[in-house]
Amino acid sequence: MSTRKETVDYILEQLNPVGGVSVRKMFGEYALYVGPKVVALVCDDQLFVKPTQFGKAFLGVPVVGFAYQGAKASFLIGGELWDDGDWLCDLIRGTELEVPKPKLKKSKAT
Repeated sequence: MSTRKETVDYILEQLNPVGGVSVRKMFGEYALYVGPKVVALVCDDQLFVKPTQFGKAFLGVPVVGFAYQGAKASFLIGGELWDDGDWLCDLIRGTELEVPKPKLKKSKAT
C-alpha cells in the first residue's frame, strides 16, 4: 500500500507555518524535509517522525513504529493528532533543530 497524495497534501497544509517544508516522493512513499533535512517519512498514510530527545520530551511516551521493513524506529504520530496544526508544527520545528544536516557527498574524481 502506498500513501495517498491527499494525505501528504494535508500534512503539508498543516505544516505551512513552519516554512521550508517540502516532500520528495520515493517508491510510492514520501520523505518530509525542512530545508535540506529529512525530519519525517509518510508511509502507508502514516506519519513517522525521526526520533530526537526533543520529540521524546514533547510526546511524553511516544509510540514507536517502523516506516517500512528494515527501517530504523521512528515516532509514529497518529492521524488524529495531525488536526492540531500548531502542535504538529511545534513537533516538526523541534525535531528539525536536532536532526543533523545531511553530509555532503564527495564528488568522484575523473
